[in-house]
Amino acid sequence: MSDLSKRTLSLERTFDAPLDLVWKAWTNPIHIAKWWGPKGMETTIIEHDFKVGGKWKYSMQMPDGGVFIAEGMYSEIIEKQKIVTSADFKPMTEGVTLVIEFEADGEKTKFNFSVIHATEEYCLQQEKMGFYNGWASTFERLNEFLIGG
Repeated sequence: MSDLSKRTLSLERTFDAPLDLVWKAWTNPIHIAKWWGPKGMETTIIEHDFKVGGKWKYSMQMPDGGVFIAEGMYSEIIEKQKIVTSADFKPMTEGVTLVIEFEADGEKTKFNFSVIHATEEYCLQQEKMGFYNGWASTFERLNEFLIGG
């Protein structure tokens, strides 16, 4: 297995919202459906069993009418600190691990999102496919949701 840092893509943000609210946005399926996915996508929650070993599955409708499935299984949950899950975003991305970390910063929340890929080559391919733009758009939607946009 190659060097973890060469197989990981990460984004950091600080949300102008308290940790409790950011945590709920990530863990409550009613909230997730309102912001998950890049701008223009509509997300339907098919399954959301938020516990270690629990599965999640979301259907994402693209503006052009296409649909793709995002799904995974939770492997680690530390209340209001960390979520680790496997993830497949078929057909674009498969076999990755998401590591989502939260840290209170007064009334704001520091947020670190990492995606670990099986190989350095796959990581590079995902970066070229638009990893940063896609997830930045998703987190912009999350930010708008958090501030009541």
